[in-house]
Amino acid sequence: MIFYQVSRKLMISAGEASGELYGAMLSREVKRLWPDTEIFGIGGSRMKKEGVNLIAPISQVAGITEVVKHIGELRKIFKKAAGALIEKRPDILVLIDYPDFNIPLAKKAKAAGIPILYYVSPQVWAWRRGRVKKIAALVNRLAVLFPFEVDYYKDTGLPCEFVGHPIAETINIKGTKEEIKKDLGLYPDKGIITLLPGSRPNEIIRHQTLIRELAEKIRCEFPDMQIVVPLTAESNLTEKLPDYVKIIRGRTTEVVACSEVSALASGTVTLETALVGTPMVVFYKVSPVSFLLAKLLVKVKFVSLVNILSGRQVVLELLQKDAISDKIFSELKRILNDKSYRNEMLVSLNKIGEIFQDKKPSHRVAQMVGEMAGWDDAAIL
Repeated sequence: MIFYQVSRKLMISAGEASGELYGAMLSREVKRLWPDTEIFGIGGSRMKKEGVNLIAPISQVAGITEVVKHIGELRKIFKKAAGALIEKRPDILVLIDYPDFNIPLAKKAKAAGIPILYYVSPQVWAWRRGRVKKIAALVNRLAVLFPFEVDYYKDTGLPCEFVGHPIAETINIKGTKEEIKKDLGLYPDKGIITLLPGSRPNEIIRHQTLIRELAEKIRCEFPDMQIVVPLTAESNLTEKLPDYVKIIRGRTTEVVACSEVSALASGTVTLETALVGTPMVVFYKVSPVSFLLAKLLVKVKFVSLVNILSGRQVVLELLQKDAISDKIFSELKRILNDKSYRNEMLVSLNKIGEIFQDKKPSHRVAQMVGEMAGWDDAAIL
């Protein structure tokens, strides 16, 4: 008797760092449920660590003008992705955000008859709302991170499910603040202020001078505070910071969790900071052209996930010309010194945590992959 081994193939297209993390977490869960699955696609070191065969790297650019500068590189990556899609013919394609790349890839997959799951909806609630119909016409199912996103697809006929945010799954803080500080090599009996410049190279370049200026002001007025700059394992500063600033790599969650307050570049890290209950002030700078185009195109009142989810200003946002050390430092001082203001912010941050309570997005999306690919009967439960 001849036994034929079942071959399961999954392709994941994660265009940038945050999506690549979600892709890695999804890959781990898929491998747990179906160990023999071949996973390939676009990602980074974290996806590779989970056994994903990378056909191209993730993008490290952000902002409209930055994308334009790298258009040649992105075209080469797309050609590789489209080629792999047709040549290897996965049972299912999972797209993670990055719509300007992934929507054209979805067209290729649809034409080839490959089922498509879009995990992490493009921010249609912020700009280019017309993409809702385009996405609904191309993909088979959609898994979204925020509850309000479901409403944008309710009239399209596209099955859309709120699965929760993967960042909530990564938070597993154990021990007291003092114990965490000691484990990080910090003084357990001294407070911490964290300064986060972002994770992409261009974000760090734009914000690192601001970080240095903030550190100098903190040192002058709060000399007993420890100043920490958390970076990802792959990130690097190109500008030297004062010796009293400690850089810690790959442990952002723990650093933020034991901090008194954080000043951070807008991004997913604002949600992470909210979920560990640390008060914050948000800042961000892009190129002048990108900012002008964003003002014309983006239709949201807030940029930070904390404020968007709250539907009001919970944390102060200082953008572009307002993203200066004086204003950011003034807000840091208010959070540290005004107990009523600080406590009100903490109550609001706690409510955000309740939104994602009991959600397990990586597991749920892996289940959706199995359902769509017809693997259900072979899952290891």
